[in-house]
Amino acid sequence: MTIQEAQEKIDSWINTTGVRYFSELTNMAILTEEVGEVARIMARKYGDQSSKESDTKKLLADELADVMWVLLCIANQTGIDMTVALEKNFEKKNIRDAQRHHNNPKLKS
Repeated sequence: MTIQEAQEKIDSWINTTGVRYFSELTNMAILTEEVGEVARIMARKYGDQSSKESDTKKLLADELADVMWVLLCIANQTGIDMTVALEKNFEKKNIRDAQRHHNNPKLKS
């Protein structure tokens, strides 16, 4: 599925099953909540924090998909084509960061 197809599928789902979009501010709060769930998994699986029984049922892939879902909702309701936005972001990074990471001593192995 392309990013554009994902945006279209989400829009269709929101306007049928979901009835309507939550407000932009509500979606921003939901996005923050979902990122927190990703952080919780990361801290337990890849970090030093121990897990509780309830943590074992959460899947990183599912939580990342939740983040993407809400992010694409925000893009849809603010009129942003994320394919175009991501392409422009790559252009920006290719100019700004062309040598930046190669010259970072912290990344040398």
